[in-house]
Amino acid sequence: MDRQLLTASEGAVRILTLNRPERLNALSFEMMAALNLAFEEIERDDEIRAVLLSGAGRGFSAGADLAAHGSGLVDLGDMIDAYYNPLVKRMRALPKPIVCAVNGVAAGAGMNLALAADIVVAAKDASFAQAFVRIGLCPDAGGTYFLPRLAGEGRARALAMLGETITAEAAEAYGLIWKTFETDMLMTEALTIATNIAAKPAEAIAAMKEAFNASSGNTLDRQLDLERDVQRRLGRTPDFIEGVTAFQQKRPPVFGGKLR
Repeated sequence: MDRQLLTASEGAVRILTLNRPERLNALSFEMMAALNLAFEEIERDDEIRAVLLSGAGRGFSAGADLAAHGSGLVDLGDMIDAYYNPLVKRMRALPKPIVCAVNGVAAGAGMNLALAADIVVAAKDASFAQAFVRIGLCPDAGGTYFLPRLAGEGRARALAMLGETITAEAAEAYGLIWKTFETDMLMTEALTIATNIAAKPAEAIAAMKEAFNASSGNTLDRQLDLERDVQRRLGRTPDFIEGVTAFQQKRPPVFGGKLR
């Protein structure tokens, strides 16, 4: 069987490509297990400082592979516990930035997998849909968490309850994604973003993910305390010293610090 997840490296960027183009990269159990393992390996590899996630062929991901469930009743909760939730949690907790390049359709859990990344870009002809309602389900893979925080509760409810497909430009306008690019330039631009962020101070980027992850559940006082503690930690890193020195010397900084 062909590998359902392709991996490659470009400098300090690990490139992950969903590889079921004949099924619009529908999320099979095998693919999700491979993704989980890939992110586990990335976390351990000090040479990898950023991730670029995309899909092969005409789409990013059409969502869950419905054919894998058969036609009878199944316990979807067990499936979510075994595959979707661990993957989304690992992506959000990964101390390294994830850039997602949506190269076509991103529907259902495929859309929410993209939203679990730190920076999402899309081809101008890409599309997004919370397709769950079409088959009698509620958004999963973090959809009910990400949508209201990114697009606001009103848009989140409409996207989920109507199940309409929206364009990449609408997704950008709603705040769901960072930018759109011409289709033939998407991967070049996405790799440029991933390479750029891979050159940033690794501990500072990890601290940003930590702080943003905590912010939605914190009071202002607790978040201010977290920012204080993070800055105290970062102020003792070689990258902070390099950044200040480079600023004083009027030269670009060269960050080489690794996660501790």
